[in-house]
Amino acid sequence: MEAYLIEIATRISEFLKIEGFSLSIAESCTGGLVSHIFTNIPGASNLLNLSIVCYSKDSKIKVLGINESLLDKKGMISEETAIAMANAVRRLGHSDIGLSITGNAGPDVIEGKNAGLVYIAVDIASKGRVLSTGEKFDGNMENIKNEASFEALQFLCRALRICT
Repeated sequence: MEAYLIEIATRISEFLKIEGFSLSIAESCTGGLVSHIFTNIPGASNLLNLSIVCYSKDSKIKVLGINESLLDKKGMISEETAIAMANAVRRLGHSDIGLSITGNAGPDVIEGKNAGLVYIAVDIASKGRVLSTGEKFDGNMENIKNEASFEALQFLCRALRICT
């Protein structure tokens, strides 16, 4: 699967380069896997401004500046948190686009949410909009992380309207 992930990330990178756009990424349950894929692409340092792994509630508050009351009300694993993360990382990275992934890669239930529940958000400054999706993946932790990373790249590609 990694070859296909690199193919999608390369397509996104080429688009960003042509448009003169930059990207920042905030990851939770994927633990930096999406950022790792991007950094395997030559020239990524000209496109990827910031990558943050905010795994804990505390890091989401202190590093990203997510409002604690949002996390208390909606939880770390929520569409609202994914949207807040995408917006925060885009602003922190002074980027045109912010991508975020938050969820439960397992194996335990967290905040009453089963393993495999993942939320992804894309904040595109030039469009003045944030797109988000929620997905459910099966399998072990590694499989969930891989599937969530794949879906995050696919979702970003679709949000930029360069993939179908």
